[in-house]
Amino acid sequence: MRLNADFDRRAVVTPEDYRWVDSPTPGVERMMLDRVGDEVARATSLVRYAPNSTFPTHEHGGGEEILVLEGEFADEHGRYPAGHYLRNPIGTAHAPRVGEQGALIFVKLHQFSPNDTAQKAIDTRAGDWRPGLVEGLSVLPLHDVEGEHVALVRWAPNTRFQPHAHWGGEEILVLEGTFHDEHGAYPAGSWLRSPHRSQHTPFTGEDGALIYVKVGHLLPE
Repeated sequence: MRLNADFDRRAVVTPEDYRWVDSPTPGVERMMLDRVGDEVARATSLVRYAPNSTFPTHEHGGGEEILVLEGEFADEHGRYPAGHYLRNPIGTAHAPRVGEQGALIFVKLHQFSPNDTAQKAIDTRAGDWRPGLVEGLSVLPLHDVEGEHVALVRWAPNTRFQPHAHWGGEEILVLEGTFHDEHGAYPAGSWLRSPHRSQHTPFTGEDGALIYVKVGHLLPE
């Protein structure tokens, strides 16, 4: 399968584009955002767990990155309510399960460097937010490795960032509010992927925004 698999092209998915499909495991559905491969794939997805569902024990052959969006995700290592950011490096394994709330998670698979060995479980609700590059932005850094940077960025209402180019590309998941640029408006639940050296001028309106953002991970091979 190849879905949004040309990483030299801009890709945008908004909630009105969602098409949920069953995974091989009962009670677990996926909204695929990009994918290269079949059941074992380089993939970015939203994954929805029904209440009291489980997923079989599996090893992370290419690493796993998770942001818990709703409910509570859990495994044999701990419980992770909404707002937790998880990284499971290559070679780690777990058996996910959820309770009565169910869970919605954002997941990136098979996208780790072999040198990226940090296992993380960060409660972003208790994070150390820092001032951003312009007034109205605050940033919670989550991970940095080999030029790849991951953070949450909170945009106050009516904040504008300067025009800029994305060295190594940029990927955004809108978590709250509405994110804007000259190409469009992206409500909560929207996913954007912009290629290496693409440019835009982002801003917010009256509702502000909270976004997950990853940069530097889409350099041409």
